[in-house]
Amino acid sequence: MTTINLYSGQAVNHHILSVLVQNRPGVLARVSGLFARRGFNIFSLAVAPAEDPGMSRITIVVDLDSAPLEQITKQLFKLIDVVKISELDPRRSVERELLIATVRATADQRSEVQGLVDIFEGKIIAVAEEALTVSLEGHPDKLDDFEELLDGYGIVELQRTGRVALPKLDRGARLRAIGNTSTSGSSTSGKAG
Repeated sequence: MTTINLYSGQAVNHHILSVLVQNRPGVLARVSGLFARRGFNIFSLAVAPAEDPGMSRITIVVDLDSAPLEQITKQLFKLIDVVKISELDPRRSVERELLIATVRATADQRSEVQGLVDIFEGKIIAVAEEALTVSLEGHPDKLDDFEELLDGYGIVELQRTGRVALPKLDRGARLRAIGNTSTSGSSTSGKAG
């Protein structure tokens, strides 16, 4: 399942992959290196330890215009540390991202920015004479809207974590595991099929 979002004002056809990998040194470098070597475009990448202490989960938002999904998954399965790849349907998954931004805000504008932060259920985490640092957690579309409104005040610095996602808890539509069609690489035991 693909979605079309706006990135820097451009419509982008993207896909969300949840990749379970062995938690070893260099795994992230191998995964990102594979994308770079093949010319696959990554819009966001987030990685952290998974529920199993020996595993990490990498959430990758990929540009489907740079490569077909099947080609991306075949290449990922060639990496020995990849255990499972799941395609997350945006309509049936929970997606979140964190945004932290420093925004120009004079004394006169401070209450306006605070009102905006309150409407979006964000937080003001630091205050200076002419600026505020704010944070917001939520669906990437919500963060896009918030960022666009903050831009009117002047964004000094901005950082977004990239999206993380898991399937919704309804039983009928969790996720579709992508089978390993690769014939080379390591054993496919434990990989979704």
